[in-house]
Amino acid sequence: MSLKVKVQSLLEEALNENPSLFLIDFNIHSGNSIEVIVDGDQGVKVEDCIAISRAIEHNLDREQEDFSLQVMSAGVTEGLKHERQYAKNIGRKLKVKTEDNGVIEGELISTTNDHIKLAWKTREPKPVGKGKVTVTKEACIAYKEIQEAKVMITF
Repeated sequence: MSLKVKVQSLLEEALNENPSLFLIDFNIHSGNSIEVIVDGDQGVKVEDCIAISRAIEHNLDREQEDFSLQVMSAGVTEGLKHERQYAKNIGRKLKVKTEDNGVIEGELISTTNDHIKLAWKTREPKPVGKGKVTVTKEACIAYKEIQEAKVMITF
């Protein structure tokens, strides 16, 4: 059994023990450097990363496989890759690039099984008379149409 298959199996077991966690990315780089990135419905604690690391490390034999292991949480700058990540970001501002290369920035107001809904305010000319008026716009975007989505950090 290859190292990748062993680690994948151990990783699945560890994630099954804590169903609020889910896998974002898993790679084995040259020199058997194992990298695991996880996220959680309520975030990821250091203890969660330690538990996953131990579940993998304690079940691999260093005599057979020389490896290094890094388990980390998904960073806010990484962008949203898994549909479960959207729900925990409701109320935050997102920048979403769609498949047709459109870019929408707005507050994530809801998610469903197949799309997200963003809302934002914009200034538009008044329908009658001079000047502008502030209006709220909304857009529903299917997950399959999202090319990239990032949480906008505001200070």
